[in-house]
Amino acid sequence: MLIALSVLTAFILDQIFGDPRNFPHPVVIIGKLISAMEKFTRKVFPKTYPGELAAGALTWLCVAGVSFAVPMIALIILSKLSVWAAFLLNVFWCYQIFASKSLKDQSLLVHRYLEAGDLANSRKYLSWIVGRDTSELGPDEITKAVVETVAENTSDGVTAPMIYMVIGGAPLGMLYKAINTMDSMLGYKNDRYLYFGRIPAKIDDAANFFPARITGLLMCLTAPLAGLDGKNAYRIYKRDRLKHLSPNSGHPEAAAAGALHIMLGGDSVYFGKLVEKASLGDPDRAVRFSDIPATIKLMYVSSTALLAILEAILIITAILL
Repeated sequence: MLIALSVLTAFILDQIFGDPRNFPHPVVIIGKLISAMEKFTRKVFPKTYPGELAAGALTWLCVAGVSFAVPMIALIILSKLSVWAAFLLNVFWCYQIFASKSLKDQSLLVHRYLEAGDLANSRKYLSWIVGRDTSELGPDEITKAVVETVAENTSDGVTAPMIYMVIGGAPLGMLYKAINTMDSMLGYKNDRYLYFGRIPAKIDDAANFFPARITGLLMCLTAPLAGLDGKNAYRIYKRDRLKHLSPNSGHPEAAAAGALHIMLGGDSVYFGKLVEKASLGDPDRAVRFSDIPATIKLMYVSSTALLAILEAILIITAILL
């Protein structure tokens, strides 16, 4: 029951406060650990295919181990002193893991500048939440990029960590964030990370396999609650979910494209290289700036629905056991 209360409280806190400024965030600390481990392992292992794979594997093992062990040990020690103190620390860490309000705020910032016709700032703030080159994007491309990011991160930043925290509290949630952050930093198919980042990328694919599919389906089911087309969301979801280069990202993105009746995806430039990407959805209408807040609303209704389902499962299980 305490885990159920922890995750519920953390979710509510994230909606109210988001990421606190001027306060150490675990993802930042994890990112610094990843960079340090990459620097160390690249010195230790040879620059060969097996060597780079081994370096990436050791980096993953150390970062994942620390990310899980530190909160687990801290909570175990604190629980021996006070169960409620451990509960509050677990709530705080779970709250830091959720990313819905920060994603909403950053996306609406881009939306605000788009509506004002300020392309320079739209591109600037879009670059804070996407990995692609934003310098030449037009209004429609910026809008689609935000919609894709919100849809994808509904899973990566909200529902996936929610699932892991319900199972194993903050320690498992931190482990997931470490896996996700390593993929974000190391999982590129370029000369530097093709082999080094292969194992972190594959593990991230595995960790997100079920959450991405659950999220995509929930977005289809809850789309009417956001004033969107659930039937079309499911049609596009079934047709296009496997077209994405990522085995997981296409699930929430296809559902969002269908719910909005727009086309997402297409070629993009990452780090100076053109990456060919399939299109998701149908161009039933032109993209509108209002698609950004609509997708944010879809994120909230789908994640809230999942939270309600998970909380119900935990409560029923606790009663039966």
